[in-house]
This record gives sequence, structure tokens and C-alpha cells, in this order.
Amino acid sequence: MAKRYAVILAAGQGTRMKSKLYKVLHPVAGRPMVQHVLDQVKAVNLDKTVTVVGFGAEKVTEYIGNDSEIAVQEEQLGTGHAVMQAADLLEGKEGTTIVVCGDTPLITKETYQALFDHHEKENASATILTARAEDPSGYGRVIRDTSNEVERIVEHKDASEEERQVEEINTGTYCFDNQALFQALKEVSNDNVQGEYYLPDVIEILRGKGEKVSASLTPDFEETLGVNDRVALAQAEKLMKKRINEMHLRNGVAIIDPDHTYIEPNVVIEADAVIEPGSSIKGNTTIKTDAVIGPNSEIANCYIGEGTVVKQSVAADSRLGDRVNVGPFAHIRPDSTIGNDAKLGNFVEIKKAGLGDHSKVSHLSYIGDAAVGNNVNIGCGTITVNYDGANKYLTTIEDDAFIGCNSNLIAPVTVGKGSYVAAGSTITDDVPEDALSVARARQSNKEGYAAKLKNRQNK
Repeated sequence: MAKRYAVILAAGQGTRMKSKLYKVLHPVAGRPMVQHVLDQVKAVNLDKTVTVVGFGAEKVTEYIGNDSEIAVQEEQLGTGHAVMQAADLLEGKEGTTIVVCGDTPLITKETYQALFDHHEKENASATILTARAEDPSGYGRVIRDTSNEVERIVEHKDASEEERQVEEINTGTYCFDNQALFQALKEVSNDNVQGEYYLPDVIEILRGKGEKVSASLTPDFEETLGVNDRVALAQAEKLMKKRINEMHLRNGVAIIDPDHTYIEPNVVIEADAVIEPGSSIKGNTTIKTDAVIGPNSEIANCYIGEGTVVKQSVAADSRLGDRVNVGPFAHIRPDSTIGNDAKLGNFVEIKKAGLGDHSKVSHLSYIGDAAVGNNVNIGCGTITVNYDGANKYLTTIEDDAFIGCNSNLIAPVTVGKGSYVAAGSTITDDVPEDALSVARARQSNKEGYAAKLKNRQNK
């Protein structure tokens, strides 16, 4: 099998985005556009990938990391000039090189594979990925000869009225014989209004030498969308969301309202899970079967166990066991672990804490920096007081303990196994196993005193 290479063009600043963020780093479904391109093109088993960076080179390179080798385009002098920057890494090698733009996040690995296969089957020197557009205005047209071979690419502004009726457009993605590509690039001229070197000129150069130029027509025009401004970015986001949600639906996930559900690409959801409207699921999240998320829940980088319900709540960087009941309006902050059959009720916040199996924090409590055992009941309004202004400390609540309403547990402190803390207590010392701890002022009733106060106020 022939060697396969890729050149990803990611040097543009993207001035039409009107943003300080470099164009290819703008996210689609939570992932920079260039990362989508890298992930999909590398899935066709490349021997070498080169990303050409320019504006924002340091930040783009930092993000890409080890996913690609880097070539730098110091001056932005056109797409042909950009590919020339990869010469030190690719020139002279035998094989096929695909050239793709870093702002085309929707093209799939299946399309890249089909392009490679078509190019190699046709034994072409160049193959253009084309698509049919109902409204091809603004796109370069692919003009074929009487034998249906590609004759040339003509830009919209240069096309005749007859040529403008052609619906087959150039998507800006190509396959080349690698040696033919770099040889032809040496002949590309910048004798044009912009003074730039254009990659499509390679097609005419190869055609003029009698080399075969082919085209691989993709059936999905939307997939080839290039993102040049915020409008196109929003379109790409919508299309990617639709693609991801349809994938989950076909895999047996019940997404009640796909148009109002946001799921990022790395999310794994098992069949028979239910995603209610308005939910947002991000990062490396796994949701097990029969779980119910939403409505209006936000989940990021979490493991959600089988049969767990997260209703109108927020959870991040945490692990929830099986049959956990969360919400409404709970907040699970990072580094929390919730055991099986546990409950976090309305307006509960938990942070960097473990909650054991069958334990309950039913409402209006803050549990931070805590280790809570199994079968623990934490009453309404309980706070683990974990921060003294400089350091944070651990609260330990052992198995089978009962914490009464409106208790303050001043860390570091341990509430022993099976013990009780009376409602309204402020606990500053450890509570022994099976003890009852009462830490509150003794009640004092002054008979008739309220009437005296009222009389004084009425004078």
C-alpha cells in the first residue's frame, strides 16, 4: 500500500471571525476546529501529518502537541505557499498527500478514506474533493471535458454565465501524488492581484503536463462547509450537534428533543439512557444504561452510573454510582464521588467529597472536603465548615451517623459511626461512636416579656 501523508492548512488569522482567538482554535462542539480535522484525517492511517501554522503559531502548536509535525508559514502568501512550507518534511517522498483546510471540521474520516481510495484507484496525479451545491455562488466551479475528466477549476468571479450554472464545486480538499505536488508547486506563480501562490494552480499545471486530474464527488455538501466567520461557525455547530445526536439515537439512546440537547464528541452514552431537553453533556463523560439526565442539567467529565437520575442540576469532574438521585438544583463540584443508591436533593452543593452507599443529603446543605460513609443521613441546612481563610480541612462522617438539621461541622472533625448530632449544633470536637452530641445554647423562656416589648414599642 502506498504511503499516505497529510498537510493541514492552519495558518490563517481569520479576520472575518472578528476575534482575538485564532480561527482554527474556535471550537465546534467543544473542540477546536483543527482538532476535528486532525482526528478525522488521522483515522485513515497516515504515515506523516504536517500542520502548517502562521498566525498564532505558538498557541496552535501548543494545542496540537504531538498530534502532528509542524511547519511555519511566516508570511501568509496563499495556500500554495502554505503547502510549500511542508517541503522539508515531505518533498521527494513517494506516496499520496492529502491537503485539507483546518477550518473544515465537518469532513468525516469516511470521506477522507473515499478520497484516498478514489485517487489511488484512478492512478491520478491530483484528485479534487467536490460536492454539488444548490446555490454554488462564491465557490470555484469544477469544469469537466467531454470525457467527464476534470479540465480546470474556475473561480466564481472569473466564470462565464454558462460556467456559473455548474453546480459541482471545489471544496478546497485535494489528494496529490506527493512528488508531483511539490514539483508543480515550484512552477506556481504569484502573478495575480493578491500577489499570492494559489494551490488550485497546481491542478492546471499538472493538467498542462498531461497528468491525470480526477474528482471525488461527496454526496454531502454540508460536510464540506468551511468556517470563515461567526455565521458559518454557528452553522457548523448546528450540523455537528445534529450528527452527534443522531449517532446516539441510532445507538439506542432516548434523546427527547435533539434540537435542544448539546452533547460533545467524546461523550459515551449507553442504550436506554434518557436525555431530557435542555441538557448539556460535555468532555469525557460516560452515562450508563437507564440513567436519566435532565431536563436542563449540565454534565462535564463525569461518570454517571446505571439508573442514576440527574434532574435540573450541575455536575463536573465527578463520579456518580448506580441509582443515585440528584436534584433538582443540586451542584456536584469536581473531585466528588457519590456511592450507589445515594441521594443529593434540591439546593445541595458537594465539593471534593465522598458520599457512601445509601447516604442522603436531601436539601439545602453544603458538603465540602468531606468523607461521608454509608447509610448516613445529613439534615437540611448542614454545613461542613472546611475553610479557615488560609487552609481547608477534612470532615469525616462515619457509617450510620445521623446529622440533624442546621448543624455546623467545624473541620477537622470526625463524627463517629452510628452517632447522632442534634439539630442546631455546632460541632468543634470529635463525636465518639454511638454518641449523641448536643452543641447549642440552652433554651431560656422569659414569660410575658414579649408583651412588655410590644407595649414599649406602642408608646
